[in-house]
Amino acid sequence: MKSTSPAVVVCVLGLILSAIVSAHAAVEVNDRTDVSLEVFVACAADGAGEIVDLTGPLHTIITFTINDNNVSGFFRFQPQGISGTGETTGEKYRGTGVTQESFKTSLQNGQANLTFVNNFRIIGPGPGNNFLVHETSHFTIDANGTVTVSHDNFSVDCK
Repeated sequence: MKSTSPAVVVCVLGLILSAIVSAHAAVEVNDRTDVSLEVFVACAADGAGEIVDLTGPLHTIITFTINDNNVSGFFRFQPQGISGTGETTGEKYRGTGVTQESFKTSLQNGQANLTFVNNFRIIGPGPGNNFLVHETSHFTIDANGTVTVSHDNFSVDCK
């Protein structure tokens, strides 16, 4: 059996990597999956709180692109008809909102931007039974690997 020299292997791997980095490639996933989750809603049951059992479809979109020397992507998760029942009160609830993230990174120098937004809502009957989670965060990293922007705004409310 003839063996291949290390120099040839390195050369071939270099050509493959070069082709991958300079190629324009995109991947997209568009999916709908049934989910089941339990969420504690602190403001439910007149402030006593209760666990809400939720089920239903979650729509997911994922894109990922390699363009020259950049990688970028986008993720989005959105409930579509998720509903459930409070374990204590038997009240009906709906899961709504959207969670998404986008990013862009340079394959040459490591510069990167990342933005994340989460609006997670469990909506109950009448006033005071709505559990609202909101988060917005953004990070920027420069070519030296230094975080130049770091922002995170997080809140949880019952309305």
